[in-house]
Amino acid sequence: MQNRIPDPAAFLRRLFDRAVEVADPMRSLALHLPPKPKGRVVVIGAGKASARMAEAVEAAWGPCEGLVITRYGYARPCQGIEIVEAAHPVPDEAGAKATLRMLDLLASLGPEDFVLALISGGASALLVAPVEGVSLEEKKAVNAALLASGAPIDRMNTVRKHLSRVKGGQLAAAAHPARMLCLMISDVPGDDPAFIGSGPTVGDASTPADARAVLARWNVAVPESVTRALSSPSGVIAPGDARLSRVENVIYAAPAQSLAAAAELATDCDIRLLGDALEGEARDVAAAQAQMARDIAATLRPGDRPVLMLSGGELTVTRRGNGVGGPNAEFCLALALMLEGHSQVHGLACDTDGVDGAAEVAGAVIGPDTLTRARTAGLDPAASLARNDAHSFFAAIGAQVVTGPTLTNVNDFRALLILPPA
Repeated sequence: MQNRIPDPAAFLRRLFDRAVEVADPMRSLALHLPPKPKGRVVVIGAGKASARMAEAVEAAWGPCEGLVITRYGYARPCQGIEIVEAAHPVPDEAGAKATLRMLDLLASLGPEDFVLALISGGASALLVAPVEGVSLEEKKAVNAALLASGAPIDRMNTVRKHLSRVKGGQLAAAAHPARMLCLMISDVPGDDPAFIGSGPTVGDASTPADARAVLARWNVAVPESVTRALSSPSGVIAPGDARLSRVENVIYAAPAQSLAAAAELATDCDIRLLGDALEGEARDVAAAQAQMARDIAATLRPGDRPVLMLSGGELTVTRRGNGVGGPNAEFCLALALMLEGHSQVHGLACDTDGVDGAAEVAGAVIGPDTLTRARTAGLDPAASLARNDAHSFFAAIGAQVVTGPTLTNVNDFRALLILPPA
């Protein structure tokens, strides 16, 4: 019964909002906090959700000593923990200075002290301390090139680790011999803690040779200083290193929980969960899901329940043009082109942190009239896709999803709604 969902776009937006809501640290982090330890307690953190996590910690523990680095616009009021804003996804001097201050803070700790680390997606760019011989500007250039290369996030993070003095367990090693609990929000496919924020508190067995292989595989050009650094021994901490013996890493929020919450809200639909760890080129995944939606639509009859396809993960975009876009908006534009106005299919794709690519836009929503509206407005959808200009495309037809800072980050959220025929 199609009238069960009279406004598909609004329905999909409610599902996305619910997925974000359940990942809000103020709702869930306190459940995973131990009683506040006696003695000196230091709170550190980095990521797009880290300031909200710090706010949740102080709501439970009261004022704390510490330093947290978050994205510009993502700060939250804290009583004792200092919040520093810095650039993401390409790091800046503010992040570099704050990271050095964090390392100085950890260097003062002893075996009776306790560190609570708060790590979420975005920490890779916000925690920035390049290895000796590599400048911040060179590190930024490598980061930007990786983002444009289409390399999966775990491969990008392999390179980042071996060019850093804090990633790959090195932040935790800097706090040794203090005891550390690290609470994480996962934004990576598979929820591997070694890849959340490039694993600053998690040991890593990769080598500089692995990092060089990533640069070669995705044709990422780098300065000579980076080549030299990746030909030298790395500071990345091996998993069995004694300096990690007093560290506990806990993932307390992950994409699967948000997908499940959205599914629970869609009581009138048959749910098809496609997984919370999808990866790949955004337009390729869109083509596959468009075909799945077409196949499902062909089986539905009047009076059947709508079908809802849900998926998470982190898609990538290989930059081919000079447009403004991101993986979620590109997914939606490619999906609309593949569906070519199919009367039964609506879709939404958004990043739960509210930032798709580098734009202050979460994603987009599409429906049967998307291409018609665009062409009426003088847009060429295929040309927009070719130049990676999905954000401009959806802005022109009023189909962007803009949330502002969500203060959390559990990766991408995609929902395709297939309605029965009228």
